[in-house]
Amino acid sequence: MKAVTWHGKRDVRVEEVADPAIKEPTDAVVRITSTAICGSDLHLYEVLGPFMTEGDILGHEPMGVVEEVGAEVRHIRPGDRVVVPFNIACGHCPMCDLKLYAQCETTQVREHGMGAALFGYTRLYGQVPGGQAEYLRVPQAQFGPIKVPEGPPDERFVYLSDVLPTSWQAVEYAEVPEGGSVAVFGLGPIGQMSARIARHRGYRVIGVDGVAERLEMARRHGVEVVDARSAGDVPDAIRELTGGRGTDSVIDAVGMEAHGSPAAKLAQTLTGFLPDMVAAPLMTQAGVDRLAVLNQAIDAVRRCGVISVSGVYGGMTDPLPMLRMFDKGITLRMGQAHVKRWIDDLMPLVADDADPLGVMDLATHRLPLDAAPHAYEIFQKKQDGAIKVLLQP
Repeated sequence: MKAVTWHGKRDVRVEEVADPAIKEPTDAVVRITSTAICGSDLHLYEVLGPFMTEGDILGHEPMGVVEEVGAEVRHIRPGDRVVVPFNIACGHCPMCDLKLYAQCETTQVREHGMGAALFGYTRLYGQVPGGQAEYLRVPQAQFGPIKVPEGPPDERFVYLSDVLPTSWQAVEYAEVPEGGSVAVFGLGPIGQMSARIARHRGYRVIGVDGVAERLEMARRHGVEVVDARSAGDVPDAIRELTGGRGTDSVIDAVGMEAHGSPAAKLAQTLTGFLPDMVAAPLMTQAGVDRLAVLNQAIDAVRRCGVISVSGVYGGMTDPLPMLRMFDKGITLRMGQAHVKRWIDDLMPLVADDADPLGVMDLATHRLPLDAAPHAYEIFQKKQDGAIKVLLQP
């Protein structure tokens, strides 16, 4: 089969690899019909190379049709149309019983002290072959895959794999009071959907970004925007819009590769030149993130407000302004999305022909799988108006 494989920094290729097969009675094999490039895939493209192996298959936002199931998989069968959550969970361990699926104790990558295994996402998360491919082996398929209705296009459902649950959880974790306000930093796919979900739930939403196409997309969905290119001091701009107080909540949908933080950017760049055997332990013990956005979030949220972090961070020695956070009484919540926890909330919205979350207005590029190298490049460089890219094997 064809698959998108990693070969080094900014080097992904479409290659012929072995077809996946059932290995365990809890496995399934899914023929992929749509698969997306996630913003966190760009961390593999840029920063997290020391945890990758040449030839790793990328991708964790797939959907398709079940081809084959193992003997213990009973809730899906060949021919069913399914979305595959990006985290791999068993559904029956103590963490799964608490609906904390991103911390599944059956698939936790204990060797690296990490949570549940993820598709297509480094040795830290189990080095499980990903979904940017023609076929995908799905472990723990007795629980994970989500059946979706026949008929509507893939675009209605594919974001249930990651974007929508991550965004829903971001809004949940933000704990916006009834009729309250939330600032969303970063208007990539997660920021766009977080803003729309917050609007759908009746909150005032202020979106922050510096890319014209992202700002315009947010405006189309009723979001107030702050253009980071012209605002000068972004937290000041948010306070001006909120009576000098700041928003009740902030969602950081940017993460480790925020613009700014030049010292941390230099550290990441220099680490990238080291051999993997040196760089990997250095990053896990002394890594730093580019914290410009998180620091702005701390500044912009009102006193006793809540910051919800959905952007991926990877540092181990990140300096945080603890005095400022303590004095303001800030609550900070974060973590990988517990995908299946939120599906019952989301499925009626994506199945609604009225499209209340605007899922049909997120993808800016729909390309064949063979175009993946080009797709990664324009997404990483924010070229050609690329906000969300769907690949179709």
